[in-house]
Amino acid sequence: MSVLRGYYTADEVRAAEAELFTRVPEGMPMQRAAHGLATVVASELRARTGGIAGRAVTLLVGSGDNGGDALWAGAKLRRRGVDVRAVLLAPGRAHAKGLAALRASGGRVGEDLGAPELVVDGIVGISGHGPLRPRAAELVADVDVPIIAADLPSGVDPDTGAVEGPAVRADVTVAFGAYKPVHALAAPWCGRIELVPIGLRLPDPELAALEPMSIGAEWPVPGPADDKYTQGVTGIVAGSARYPGAAVLCTGAAVAATSGMVRYVGTAAGDVLARFPEVVAVQDISKAGRVQCWVIGPGAGVDDEARDRLAEVLASDVPVVVDADGLTLLAREPALLHHRTAPTVLTPHAGEFARLAGREVGADRVAAVREFAEAWQVALLLKGRATLITAPGRRVLVNEAGGSWAATAGAGDVLSGVIGALLAAGRDPLWAAAAAARVHSLAANLAAHEDHHAAAPTSATPLLEHIRPAVRVLRTLSGV
Repeated sequence: MSVLRGYYTADEVRAAEAELFTRVPEGMPMQRAAHGLATVVASELRARTGGIAGRAVTLLVGSGDNGGDALWAGAKLRRRGVDVRAVLLAPGRAHAKGLAALRASGGRVGEDLGAPELVVDGIVGISGHGPLRPRAAELVADVDVPIIAADLPSGVDPDTGAVEGPAVRADVTVAFGAYKPVHALAAPWCGRIELVPIGLRLPDPELAALEPMSIGAEWPVPGPADDKYTQGVTGIVAGSARYPGAAVLCTGAAVAATSGMVRYVGTAAGDVLARFPEVVAVQDISKAGRVQCWVIGPGAGVDDEARDRLAEVLASDVPVVVDADGLTLLAREPALLHHRTAPTVLTPHAGEFARLAGREVGADRVAAVREFAEAWQVALLLKGRATLITAPGRRVLVNEAGGSWAATAGAGDVLSGVIGALLAAGRDPLWAAAAAARVHSLAANLAAHEDHHAAAPTSATPLLEHIRPAVRVLRTLSGV
């Protein structure tokens, strides 16, 4: 069974907090959060400056409990010898007990940033929406040292990750009690994320990520009784005279992802076989033989002939992955999907999504993919730094790539080939798409770094070449 990391909306967290308050003494959840925040700040001070005592930290403090977390953390840091200054952005509404504790510990209240080694963002919490207000934005713009955000970076929407104006870009975010959608959907604004448990009892998540070790444990590998057919046969309809590389990349990804068999249909057979002689290549779908999944669209064209190939594939009774040119054809003729009974996975980027849906994705990407999957009755993978995957009646899975190294021509062709191979191996469409996205993003990061600390731009060919190493990394994590 897959292991998930859940991400919980502001409403879900507030409900869990309300339940927690009935079980523990008043103020304990805030003390737990503050202790965790102070511990992370102290650790960062030691790592960045070589010590804790005598170092300086400035707290940017808003009203409410988020500001209270920061003030209590400041008091705890002050007792460890840190010079703590608090800038109150709403002096009349600052958390009274937290402010009293800071002052009692010797912390100071000031109007400016001072000269800190670190800044703590305690401006707004999960109840905050919209950009920073002018005074807060001015202070944040003047910060030239690392920022540690309390729960989430202020100015970034907690549920959608949308940034509509001035916002904090944190180096570290200390999440209290639960991961929130912002931590996956706006990861570049959060920096490294540290979770501090405070005792919340949380429901099954509606937004979640597959844990990497779980993917490694469940990745299909040949068993004692397997042969090339039992592991799944993937059919690829991709490439053209104009785009033969799409065929090579998509087919190669299916070859690399599992040990099953791959059949190729199209005009780029010569290019495919020159790179992957283990592939069985034919010109026509009718001559391909039995497959357990079709992948269609990358570089395949959008003319009448391409439309007819798509219709033939979608008329089959096996799972189908539609990408690239196939999505353009579906945007013109959605009725091609109407009689599908087997799983269908669509893999658009934002522009392709807009053509299919007739509207832009918008700020709430999670809601957009849910609505689309229900309306079209398909599994949907919306590409991005945070790739979202869902299917009708299912939770949304997110894959935060950890970088944007896969933002290169042909990378999507590789992704669709991996998804197809996993579907051919009998995996659930939601899991297959999410697991493929994880391996794909890891392969891109491995290709960009090539065993070096600093990364360099990469392209789809080295990404493809790192699919197997990426699978190996995940399987090693799982201990298999």
